[in-house]
Amino acid sequence: MTASEQLLTQVEAMARTTRPWGWTSLPEPVDAATLARAEATLGFRLPPLLAELYLRIGDGGFGPEYGVLPLLDHAPAGEPAAVTQYLANRADARKDPSWPWPEGVLPISHWGCAMYACVDCHSPQVPVLLFEPNAGEPDHAWFVDAPSLTDWLRAWIDGTGWYEETNEDLEMAPWADFHIRTAAPRAC
Repeated sequence: MTASEQLLTQVEAMARTTRPWGWTSLPEPVDAATLARAEATLGFRLPPLLAELYLRIGDGGFGPEYGVLPLLDHAPAGEPAAVTQYLANRADARKDPSWPWPEGVLPISHWGCAMYACVDCHSPQVPVLLFEPNAGEPDHAWFVDAPSLTDWLRAWIDGTGWYEETNEDLEMAPWADFHIRTAAPRAC
């Protein structure tokens, strides 16, 4: 069994026994057509592990705290779907350029208080970023939650994420690529 397959098996086992806040059951996984529709709407492909989570585990409803957002449909607690939230964040950034939203950074889990765990779908490492806008400045709103989606999922399974009561003192590094990924293209 590959490391990726082992991780998916562990996530699946945890997803079947643990309900995030607001979820009464684990939704059915999405089908390939739904994934293709989501990727067409986004304009980019999901990283393979994230796609497998939606295709194999469920359409959201698992993971830490409020859980992974559904891909295209609203969550039971009224949270928007990941695609809907991404498109809204990108539209808001066009209206207010002082709060840019990086292309390809997909919100996958809501933490409350406008905070989101996001996957950088354009990075080969697939880091999970924390968007925490409550500091009031976009330069101080982005942190590296985990160096990869794999690490983020393992932290949830192992109970070692920053959101666990025993880990409240963990510090996250600022996302160094924020300015690079949100800079306007230069004219030649």
